[in-house]
Amino acid sequence: MTEGTVYEALTVDTLPARLERVAALVAQVGAGDWQVEEVGDGNLNLVFIVSGPRGKAIVKQALPYVRLVGDSWPLPLYRAFYEYHALTRQAARDPGSVPVIHHFDKDQALIVMEYLSPHVILRRKLIAGERVAGLAAFLGRFCARTAFRGSELSMASPDKKADVALFAGNVEIPAITEALVFTDPYYAAEMNSHTPGLEPVIARLRGDVALKVKAQQALQRFVSNTETMVHGDLHSGSIMSTAVDSRVIDPEFVQYGPLGFDIGMLCANFLMAYFSQPAHRGDDLSAYQDWILGVITEVCETFETEFRHLWSTERTGILYPAALFEDQGHDSAPACDAVLTGLWRDAWTVCGIEMHRRCLSLAHNADFEDIPDPAIRAPLEARNLLLGADLIRLADTITAAEEVCERARRYNVTDVI
Repeated sequence: MTEGTVYEALTVDTLPARLERVAALVAQVGAGDWQVEEVGDGNLNLVFIVSGPRGKAIVKQALPYVRLVGDSWPLPLYRAFYEYHALTRQAARDPGSVPVIHHFDKDQALIVMEYLSPHVILRRKLIAGERVAGLAAFLGRFCARTAFRGSELSMASPDKKADVALFAGNVEIPAITEALVFTDPYYAAEMNSHTPGLEPVIARLRGDVALKVKAQQALQRFVSNTETMVHGDLHSGSIMSTAVDSRVIDPEFVQYGPLGFDIGMLCANFLMAYFSQPAHRGDDLSAYQDWILGVITEVCETFETEFRHLWSTERTGILYPAALFEDQGHDSAPACDAVLTGLWRDAWTVCGIEMHRRCLSLAHNADFEDIPDPAIRAPLEARNLLLGADLIRLADTITAAEEVCERARRYNVTDVI
């Protein structure tokens, strides 16, 4: 396959003949008889494992529609272009945090990348009650490094502006976030769905005008604030882990947005994992829930520590320059405090909104969806929804992740429906 050819979706049967001349793929798996397995279980793309005499590789190809819905919801193939560029930037800003890219074909909307083994999707490990050593430190550093180094706290302003212009072309994918995350949970949108029994809680959320104003203010910041390059869809399904190692994948929702967006979405997914645990665990329930909350706390602490370290060592952009602070004998720590205050406000607001959309909008998560009995699932989701509302309302006043975790503990032992 060569660039410039007409796009055609790959299949297990056609992939070997079509990609046999891609040197980077041959270098990874070897020439000869290839075994191909389609393993994509996400909402958007085809994902193949290609096995050969030398090893394995992943081939990911975008489809021209939302796979979850079908061809009635078309999507542009250019999202693979933005995913490729996001991965290259994440690899530079936090080396070793994402899969290695071997080949990119713009016209075929496909990326050949490192096969991660024995990594599995983190969400599946959380549902199964497995622990991952070093997970929180890895994720805290990833979020801090990509946020700081993708902003004009660090980047040269012309480079940052050129990057903003590049990623501004990724229109259709962020539009999904703008609707499904920030707006659809708060009214009866066409593609919404929810677990039976949640109706009283949903009515409270949708009847809370002040809550909806805060959600829309967060959307306003999301669409107009180009502080840094965000992954855009950082959740436990976008992380692959072993017992001791993790990588971040699938940044096709990339755009430039608020500094706190990624870590807020990440924390939301750990909180949903926490609330879902009573349906997945037995005698080890309390210990495992405590571990999840510990991950949230350590992620946030690591993020702040790393962000402050980068502030001290890599603040080379046009924002808060040393000429205004250190060069005049002034401490810049109050300026860093102010930046972090706004960052955490955005993070906790996004966290609450994500907790709502995963139960009320399209594309629910498996933490709850794998609970087959609605009578068991609904009360757990209700706790999640009410904490999400608290976080949206109180985002301006939350000073530490421990406050969020303590609220989660209280809801976890409260019957709310």
